Amino acid sequence: MSIMRLLQQAQGGQGLGQLASQLGLDDAQAESLTSLLAPAIGSAARQRAESGGLGDVLGRLRGQDQAGLFDDAEAAASSDGQAQGRDFLSALLGGQEAADGLADEAAARSGVDRDLVSQFLPALAAMAQGGLQRQMPDDQIDAAEEEAQGGGLAGMIGGLLGGGGSSRGGGLGMLNDLLDADGDGSAMDDVLGRFLRR
Repeated sequence: MSIMRLLQQAQGGQGLGQLASQLGLDDAQAESLTSLLAPAIGSAARQRAESGGLGDVLGRLRGQDQAGLFDDAEAAASSDGQAQGRDFLSALLGGQEAADGLADEAAARSGVDRDLVSQFLPALAAMAQGGLQRQMPDDQIDAAEEEAQGGGLAGMIGGLLGGGGSSRGGGLGMLNDLLDADGDGSAMDDVLGRFLRR
C-alpha cells in the first residue's frame, strides 16, 4: 500500500475531505494536492533511507504517539498537528527550505493558494506519519532492524528500495510497500524530485 492509498483510507475514506474542510479547501483541491504531495513524501523517505538515514526514518515511526493524527483530521490540521508534520517533513527533506520549495512547486502545479498549501502540506504529513505508525507498529520496526542486521546496512537499504526484503513478509517488505511512491508507475516522483534530492 502506497502512502497515497493509505491517506485515501484515513477515517474510512473521509479523512482527506475532512482535512480539506478544516483548512478551507474543497475536495478537488485536496485530492489534487494529495496526488502531488503523497508521492513526494514517500520518495523523500526512501531517499533519506538511501542516503544513510533509514534509522532516523524508522525512529520517527516508533511509539505510536502520532497514530491518532491519522484518525482525526481536526488534530492533524491543528497547530500542534501541523508542527508535528513540519518536523517530520524537515527530517525527511533535509530542512525547512526544501519543504518550502515543495510547497511552492505544489502550489504552482495545482493552482491552489500558496498559504493554503503551506498549511495543508504539514497537516497531510502529520496524517501520513500517523498512518505509517498505525500500519507499522514497533514490533514491525524491530523486525526491519533485525532483517537489516542480517544483511548489514546495504541489506536494509536494498530491502527498502525494492530488493530482496520487499518480497518477504517481514518489516522491510512492509516498509518498502508503504514507501512505494505512488504504486502506479507515475513519473510524479521525478517531477518533484529536485526538491527531494540532497
